[in-house]
Amino acid sequence: MADGHLRDNPAARGPRAGRDAEGVAGAAGDVEDAQESEAARRRRRAQFLRELHEAKQLRDRVQPRRARAARMRQQMRMRTFRW
Repeated sequence: MADGHLRDNPAARGPRAGRDAEGVAGAAGDVEDAQESEAARRRRRAQFLRELHEAKQLRDRVQPRRARAARMRQQMRMRTFRW
């Protein structure tokens, strides 16, 4: 088993295990880290969605027949959708 040594050695798991040992003193820092990481996560997500949208547009430009077929399928799905 490749990761069997991680169960035996908690120090090999990484920085998360050490953070649990800090206790209440590190709680304020964790809140700031959580807010910062939330903002960083939102930035990364926005960047990813921009790149995904750009990639879809590029694919539609280089494969117009497939893009048209996909639009037709989407229109058919919307016509048969019941509210």
